[in-house]
Amino acid sequence: MELKDYFANVIGFGVLATADAEGQVNLAVYARPHVLEDGTLAMIMRDRLSHHNLQSNPHAAYLFREEGAGYRGKRLHLTKIGEEKDTERIHQLKRRHPFLVKDAERGPLFLVIFQVDRVLPLIGPGN
Repeated sequence: MELKDYFANVIGFGVLATADAEGQVNLAVYARPHVLEDGTLAMIMRDRLSHHNLQSNPHAAYLFREEGAGYRGKRLHLTKIGEEKDTERIHQLKRRHPFLVKDAERGPLFLVIFQVDRVLPLIGPGN
């Protein structure tokens, strides 16, 4: 299954790992990424630690565990290749639409775009 179909149809739990320029690691819960037409991944994020880390170190990893029994899912190795701030595309991609005034009070939104360097299964060495 291609990543676009996978993330459009599989429900689960995701964790994004980033590190700053000195190698200090951060983990954060993230929703399923958006797979763009060119095969890149996009994640919507606030200006918090994960976003901050990506300014000095473009490498990240995303772990996705599928809902249900057992340990199925994917591990993605990613490299940031771009970002947008408060664009219309962000609002088109959002899966949840909170009350706009309250949402704006939480700060700007960034659409961070990643190339997928490697895809591995959740468990095992992969290929």
